[in-house]
Amino acid sequence: MEKDQILAIDNGTQSIRAMIFDPQGNMIAKNRVPIQPYVSPAPGLAEQDPNVFWQGVCRACQGLWKLPGVQRERIAGVALTTQRSTVINLDREGKPLRPAIVWLDQRRTEGLKPVGGLWGLAFRLTGMTETVAYLQAEAEANWLRVHQPEIWKNTNKYLLLSGYLTYRLTGKFVDSVACQVGYLPFDYKKQCWAGPLDWKWQAVPMDPAILPELVPAAGLLGEITTQASAETGIPAGLPLIAAAADKACEVIGAGCVQPQVACLSYGTTATINTTHRRYVEAIPLIPPYPSAVPGAYSLEIQIYRGFWMVSWFKQEFGLPEQQQAEMLGVEPEELFDHLVELVPAGSQGLVLQPYWSPGLKVPGPEARGAVIGFGDVHTRAHFYRAILEGLAYALREGKERTEQRTGVKIREIRVAGGGSQSRCAMQITADVFGLPVSRPHIYEASGLGAAIDAAVGLGMYPDFESAVSQMTRTGDTFEPDVKVHALYDELYHGVYLNMYSRLQPLYNQIRKIVRQHPLSKQDYG
Repeated sequence: MEKDQILAIDNGTQSIRAMIFDPQGNMIAKNRVPIQPYVSPAPGLAEQDPNVFWQGVCRACQGLWKLPGVQRERIAGVALTTQRSTVINLDREGKPLRPAIVWLDQRRTEGLKPVGGLWGLAFRLTGMTETVAYLQAEAEANWLRVHQPEIWKNTNKYLLLSGYLTYRLTGKFVDSVACQVGYLPFDYKKQCWAGPLDWKWQAVPMDPAILPELVPAAGLLGEITTQASAETGIPAGLPLIAAAADKACEVIGAGCVQPQVACLSYGTTATINTTHRRYVEAIPLIPPYPSAVPGAYSLEIQIYRGFWMVSWFKQEFGLPEQQQAEMLGVEPEELFDHLVELVPAGSQGLVLQPYWSPGLKVPGPEARGAVIGFGDVHTRAHFYRAILEGLAYALREGKERTEQRTGVKIREIRVAGGGSQSRCAMQITADVFGLPVSRPHIYEASGLGAAIDAAVGLGMYPDFESAVSQMTRTGDTFEPDVKVHALYDELYHGVYLNMYSRLQPLYNQIRKIVRQHPLSKQDYG
């Protein structure tokens, strides 16, 4: 029997999916296993037993084999994509020393020794000292080194979740270049571990030996071991092909391999990504991440609490929809589109800045969310629509920043992620950007992107251009309304773009005051 199918495993924040794709990008079968994203032993902490992720992979795969039409003997290879920036410490036996620190974790390590020498001088001269200090404080490795020195001392391998699952599948400490997104001593321009004189080894000190070997996307990571086969049901000996982190896979799964085609990801974190062959920092000192295409870069600007805000709204203000959804047997989010339709475009002057979490550079670490323009006509329906509009404004600002830095005009937009399932969110995006906005033909764009990496790595296609051309296509397209776009354009230029600069002094004051009062420290900064 011909081996002409690909198994893609996608370990997201909320669930793990095992999917089978054919060479035309059609999904043959899918099994989804929900997981608990994290446990919080203290305010702001987000951790999880690494075995939760592995067992989720096992259950997702074992359930897949039971679905109609699935033929394991037709699978030619496997690809893996995961959530980014979740880190795991392993001992010499390959066992976790502590729970994984999940990417949503907010722990910080203040008072670290600043980067010194010529690098330190360069950062002072360029005004980047605070940015580097922020990176140091955010690095999980620094927190472990300072607060759990015994665990750090006994760490034989320090892996991202992708590297950990690759180890469980192949028995090798190896990971994809395109999965390296996190506070690690990684050279994003050369796409390899940083050179010995690079400032990152000062900022995040560690023994290079604890890091995994790196393989380019579409390269061979290893083969499925007998042990992994027994636990997952994946045939032993199948090649595991290097894919990329979930956002990077989502970009190529949406067909965005040319710099003029942008991918918006409407997930927990909302992002705008474009693929470039030239290294460009959309925000100075904030590097582009590795693309799922070897040697290319994924320029990304993110809104950290993106469509997380929909979950926040549901929890804080969505009780009526939750109750109604329970009666109807549907998800509450389905009813939120009805709320949007109750309110005219522009939310009658209510404008939201979606910085519910601070940023690194733009916005800065002092940033907070804001809503202005309240009047007696406004309801929670207005507030919900303002959330969707605010996210679209922020991503449009990211588009314009990307265009300015690269000199390439973005002419097409694809939207992936959970939020793309909202027709109202899609139409608002088209109207704010003034461009046609399309969904990929398949909801599981990240899994499809991993399958594209595998298809090239397995020789099903000679290059990424042909693989993306044959395996991706657009689904629904939403055209902008000219009159609505004109309204959004005025609000965007006249109000939204001025909000951060006008409010920034107040944010700095809030940050200063909060830091002076111990009872408030856990809340911010």
